[in-house]
Amino acid sequence: MNLVGAGLGALVGVALGMLGGGGSILTVPIFVYVLGFGTKVSIAMSLGVVAIVSVFGATAHWRAGNVDVRVAIVFGSVAMVGTYLGARLAAFVSGEVQLMLFAGVMLAAAFAMMRPRNFEPNEPKRGLGPALLIAGEGLAVGILTGLVGVGGGFLIVPALVILGGLSMKQAVGTSLMVIALKSTAGFVGYLGQVEIPWVFMFSFAAVASIGILAGTMLSKFVSHAALQRAFAVLLIVMGGAILYANRATLIGGGAVAIHETATIEAVMS
Repeated sequence: MNLVGAGLGALVGVALGMLGGGGSILTVPIFVYVLGFGTKVSIAMSLGVVAIVSVFGATAHWRAGNVDVRVAIVFGSVAMVGTYLGARLAAFVSGEVQLMLFAGVMLAAAFAMMRPRNFEPNEPKRGLGPALLIAGEGLAVGILTGLVGVGGGFLIVPALVILGGLSMKQAVGTSLMVIALKSTAGFVGYLGQVEIPWVFMFSFAAVASIGILAGTMLSKFVSHAALQRAFAVLLIVMGGAILYANRATLIGGGAVAIHETATIEAVMS
């Protein structure tokens, strides 16, 4: 891995450490538009990187007592099934469509960050209805993860607080464990579909894991709300640029496929 890759890996880790999530959503655009990997390879590598980095973060939260292992296993097992299915389904979806879905996820994450809410934990819901609701969300988030290669913490955390009755700290720690489980399942789902550059992937994940430590320290000196808003703006710009670069597919396809990587490279530089 060259210096550019190492620097970008550190950036992803710092973003994760400072924001407590969301940084992994940068990995696919970085792999595709800056480092030049194919879309499907980038999504597969993103899942691998997210799995490794999430294990790193979840371990720290577990030591601090912020991981509900029972909830993580229940939610994570369903999400793992969905993620594996999403990864296998990706074989029937073009890279352009995957990038458009990814851009949609970026915009949804940006909206969630622009309107941060302090979720209040409820008593864990009992009965078949709430259980099916939790299972349904886990399955849906898992399929989305398998298709586009993001962790989905911005969807998991509110579900764990509202439906699982966890505190925000527990939800964040538990979410990282869930993300590690389902990202691993998604990565396995891509094996055999694409050729994984193993050395690069592990190197990128190692640098990102170190970056988390730096980001966690820096977060003590910067307003979390201001960071979220700034990151949300970045996601809006990136999501819009990805949609623009794939606009031919977005409007139903044209005679000539338009793939304007220069647009994204200009944004990322």
